[in-house]
Amino acid sequence: MKVLIKVTVFSLLTIGFFAGFSNFGIPEINPAPPPIEEKLDLGSMTMERFIVLGDKIFNGKGTCTLCHNAVGGRAPMLDTVAATAPERMADPRYKGDADTLEAYLYESMVKPSAYVVAGFGKTGSNDTESPMPDASAGGISLSDAELKAVIAYLQDTSGADVTVEIPSDAAAEEAAAPAQEAAPAGAPRAPHASVDAIMAQLACVACHKVAGQGGEIGPDLSGIGASRDRDYLRRAILEPAADVAEGYPPGIMPPNYGDQLYATELEMLINYLAESK
Repeated sequence: MKVLIKVTVFSLLTIGFFAGFSNFGIPEINPAPPPIEEKLDLGSMTMERFIVLGDKIFNGKGTCTLCHNAVGGRAPMLDTVAATAPERMADPRYKGDADTLEAYLYESMVKPSAYVVAGFGKTGSNDTESPMPDASAGGISLSDAELKAVIAYLQDTSGADVTVEIPSDAAAEEAAAPAQEAAPAGAPRAPHASVDAIMAQLACVACHKVAGQGGEIGPDLSGIGASRDRDYLRRAILEPAADVAEGYPPGIMPPNYGDQLYATELEMLINYLAESK
């Protein structure tokens, strides 16, 4: 009986120690607040504010700058799109229906393979398929009003007249994309409780296929656990330049994901990928 009591006490102390350590001993990795969905008060919005909204979406939720940047060269720059769009729509390779800059920009976001700029297509597609995902679906899921705000921003920054009309049905837009309440300034966010939420925060499907869905700019993660162990996956997230996947140029993956996750979120993501066989 004494032995049983000793074993029980030891077991309880051990469990208590590991529980306490997992909750208080593992530091969180400098979490950053997730993108906050814009609450669209379209009824009172001016065009200037609509363009500013497009700027925020382009550089934030839309994850556009992951590829449309001067450093990585993974997608065309868009600051001259007003000048280049007419010749692209006249190109024999163009498969879309747009006849204006506004329509071309909208089409490029929701049907990116309608026209692929030479040199920016999927590998082996001869520039007939775009690696860019549909911005209105998947992990990005921009609403119609958000897409139009991005168009207004791109028209403005490329020197064209802004032809977009601000949608008037605010209630319908808010119902389609419910807004999250913003946390108080400086308040840390709560850790995400699901892998889907973590992947949405990091916009993984903008570049990777996950469970068969997503982009093809980065390696397909659908069955990554069959060939890579947890140590490799952890290093790939925290130090993406340390071991670049064959066939992909360096610099594709942002190096600051470790600064955006709690340790528990990182381990959830690693476990999910490791178990994807």
